[in-house]
Amino acid sequence: MIMEQRLTAEEQLTLKTGAFGAVFLVSNAQPGMLAMVRESFAASGALGDASGVVKEALTTGPLPTLPRDSALEIESVVLPALSRALEILREKAPQELDAYRSVVLGAADRVAQAHRGVAPAEAAVIDRIRTALAEPA
Repeated sequence: MIMEQRLTAEEQLTLKTGAFGAVFLVSNAQPGMLAMVRESFAASGALGDASGVVKEALTTGPLPTLPRDSALEIESVVLPALSRALEILREKAPQELDAYRSVVLGAADRVAQAHRGVAPAEAAVIDRIRTALAEPA
């Protein structure tokens, strides 16, 4: 039987940085004010679908601080956070790995679909997120 361990506040923030950051990356791939509002609602619905350790990590504690200067700078924080989040879950709650991947990719997809379908720039960002969430070879 797999024993689930509580995540530290820092570990929870890592999961949150990866998930919220992925949404932020997709949203910023195709900017626009109306799109941002629709995408925010879509993301909150998808992230709200989480349960267990993942839900606790995404709904408690402070919001992550993300860089705002460039997409590359944001990616340099978010994509490693996604990979680190998987390491944390593998160690402390392995049964939650698929749930985390599903919630993050679901939120990213919902954000992309929220305003006029998935643009090529959004699809490219989602591919990078999917790669960061892939199992190591």
